[in-house]
Amino acid sequence: MKQLTRNDLYSLEKYSAIKADFRSKVIDHKKNRRVPIGDHATLYFEDALTMQYQVQEMLRLERIFEAEGIQDELDVYNPLIPNGSNWKATFMVEYEDVDERKKALSLLVGIENHVWVRVGNFEKVFAIANEDLDRSEPDKTSAVHFVRFELTVGMVAAVKNGATITIGIDHPAYQQEIVVPKIKHDSLVRDLS
Repeated sequence: MKQLTRNDLYSLEKYSAIKADFRSKVIDHKKNRRVPIGDHATLYFEDALTMQYQVQEMLRLERIFEAEGIQDELDVYNPLIPNGSNWKATFMVEYEDVDERKKALSLLVGIENHVWVRVGNFEKVFAIANEDLDRSEPDKTSAVHFVRFELTVGMVAAVKNGATITIGIDHPAYQQEIVVPKIKHDSLVRDLS
C-alpha cells in the first residue's frame, strides 16, 4: 500500500466543501476494519483512507496549509499505513466507567504485547507495539496502543486464498479470541500485496 503524499490531500478549502461526505465515506469504511476482541478490547485496522482522514482533520483543526507543516503531518501518520506484508492497527482498551477503566489498566500492564493474529493454521503473530514511544508504565498501561503484525509470504498467500484470520489476546488478566467475519476479512485482504 502506498504512502500518502501532498498530492493525495485536499486543500483546506476543498476539504471544507466535501468534509461531510468524506467523513461519511470513512465512517462506512471503518465499520469493516473494527474488530472487537471480547467486551473491552478492539483493533481498529488502519489503511491509506483512514490515515488520509486523520491527516485532513489535523490540517483542518490546526489550520495547516504550508508545505512543511503538511509534510510533518504526513510523516506522523504514514507509518500507520500497512506496506503490503503487514497489518497496522490502533489497539484500544475500552471501559466506559472511569473507575473500572483505571482498575483494568493497572491489571493489564503489557497487554499490547499479548495481542496476536493467526492466519489459518500458521503460528500466531504477536503485535509489535508502540514503536514511536512506550505507552505502558510499571503500574498501568495506556488505553491506546499502535500495533503492527508482520506476516510471512505464506501467510499473505493463505489470507488471499481465503484462510481464516483469528485474532486474540493471551494476557493473564484478559484472554479472548475471535475469528474475523468475512466482510472484515475481505477488507484486511486489501491491505496485502
